[in-house]
Amino acid sequence: MAMNVILSNNSKEPLYEQIKNQIKAQILSGKLQEGEDILSMRALARDLQVSVITTKRAYDDLEQEGFLSTIPGKGTYVASQNQELLKERKLKQVEDILTNAVETAQVYEIAKDELIELLNLLWESE
Repeated sequence: MAMNVILSNNSKEPLYEQIKNQIKAQILSGKLQEGEDILSMRALARDLQVSVITTKRAYDDLEQEGFLSTIPGKGTYVASQNQELLKERKLKQVEDILTNAVETAQVYEIAKDELIELLNLLWESE
């Protein structure tokens, strides 16, 4: 139960979406492992001081997307992930971020070569 969710009142993203995205990110990064039990909807709602309806919506979405599995009377667990599908989801997230970067570079009239050079510099600085 090493789940860590921090909500922002300043975000334009709805609370349930913030919860969903943070849990999904922790699963994709491996912080939450397959089969690991997570906080119940009620416990998370209490910890975050939000309605249980909010956490239920996030958990339902995550279950529908295949990230969580609920066993009535036992709890909610990180669902086993198809490794190929998991890699595809990670690639999709990176693709979305890079698409945004390319579009921003085009708006600011930054050349493709400069963008690639910047990406290489950032990659090597890590």
